[in-house]
Amino acid sequence: MKKADVLVIGAGPGGYVAAIRAAQHGKSVICVERENLGGVCLNVGCIPSKALINAGKNVDRARKKFPEMGISVGEVSVDMKKLVAWKQKVVERLTGGVGFLFKHHKIEHVAGTARFVAPTTVEVTSSEGTQQIQADDVIIATGSRPIELGAFPVDGKHVLGSTEALELDELPKRVLVIGGGYIGLEIGTFLRNLGTEVIVVEATPSLLPGQDPELVKVVHRGLKKKKVAIHLESFAQSYEATADGVAVTVKTNKGDKVFDVDWVLSTVGRRPNSEELGLAEIGVQLDDQGFIVVDEQRKTTCDRVYAIGDVAGQPMLAHKASREGCVAAEVICGLPSACDYRVVPAVIFTDPEIASVGMTEEQAIAAGYEIRVGKSPFSANGRALSLAEAEGFAKIVCDKATDIVLGVHIVGPEASELIAEGTLAIEMAARIEDIAATIHAHPTLPEAVMEAAEAVHGFQIHSV
Repeated sequence: MKKADVLVIGAGPGGYVAAIRAAQHGKSVICVERENLGGVCLNVGCIPSKALINAGKNVDRARKKFPEMGISVGEVSVDMKKLVAWKQKVVERLTGGVGFLFKHHKIEHVAGTARFVAPTTVEVTSSEGTQQIQADDVIIATGSRPIELGAFPVDGKHVLGSTEALELDELPKRVLVIGGGYIGLEIGTFLRNLGTEVIVVEATPSLLPGQDPELVKVVHRGLKKKKVAIHLESFAQSYEATADGVAVTVKTNKGDKVFDVDWVLSTVGRRPNSEELGLAEIGVQLDDQGFIVVDEQRKTTCDRVYAIGDVAGQPMLAHKASREGCVAAEVICGLPSACDYRVVPAVIFTDPEIASVGMTEEQAIAAGYEIRVGKSPFSANGRALSLAEAEGFAKIVCDKATDIVLGVHIVGPEASELIAEGTLAIEMAARIEDIAATIHAHPTLPEAVMEAAEAVHGFQIHSV
């Protein structure tokens, strides 16, 4: 039997971070991972999708923006095999980096699938057989997997999931995306930028359910400009294989429609990987959706067992998992650490991008605040105009009584980068003046955040 101070099950952005942080504090660590170091995020999620999304945006700029600037590059073509191979190099560099860090911190990586046989003992099964590992403390970081619709099982031939969509060796002419959430729109936008005709089917009345409606309107408008067909309050019912692809029947508020496409992309959410761990036998409680119940220190209902990341509840975000990994490891090491979920940024890599942190206007009002709101459009930002990316705005929500920043919401160029300022502001309980009085370099996109702060009290310079 192998033994360690800390056993981490899963090596995604929560698990490998937890393993490294525990090792940094002097613990001996074993990390069990059944697939590849880096988990879904590094291998088939965040990193490869953003690499391809960036490539798609470059293609779109070359075709549409460059001519406006007087730049001619000729006919732009895409070699999908080379593009996917480049994406894979990016993935391998990062996953290789995790392996290097494990060696540097003397973390033992055990390949296989773990199942509890006692509260702090697991049995690991691999192609080489089984072995047991015992530890003083265990961190569960097994992540999540895509939800499959019964009528649209992912087969890699007619119906693709997000993983299969990142491995295409040819560009489809027409794709139907089931689900207007962030995964569907990110991959759909990437394919549309490369030239694929995209149809989005969403069951709710709006794209990106749960996001700030003002931000969603800008993305919706951008998709329509790209000629993406959007069907809201619609339901994909079934499909039939055809000689050229699939015929998909969709129930819309205008009656049933049939769409002939090359493939269906199913992106209707994710579910936690909690079923096969033997958690019931050791007294780890799950909620009604299968998420592991934890407290603010990531402790489960079983002593000395912790859970982090997607398997332990919403929001399912890699950076949230990483923070929780640090917290769990630090608590195990005797440090006063806990999670604060008031400040978890969310980023959606559509075109334009969306980024939010803290409360929306509706959430702040529901929480009892009287609020002020300031907005600054990117159409008034010199840097955005020079980038030919002037769609969208930055918005700040604050408490009217104290001027403390409650939320920052951005839709526009590089929103994923700009949200860091808002995240830090809320973490530090900054007031509007703290942002407005901070000198921002010119010409830069962050000036939009500064002007949104100035707009809270009507003192913005470059917009009315």
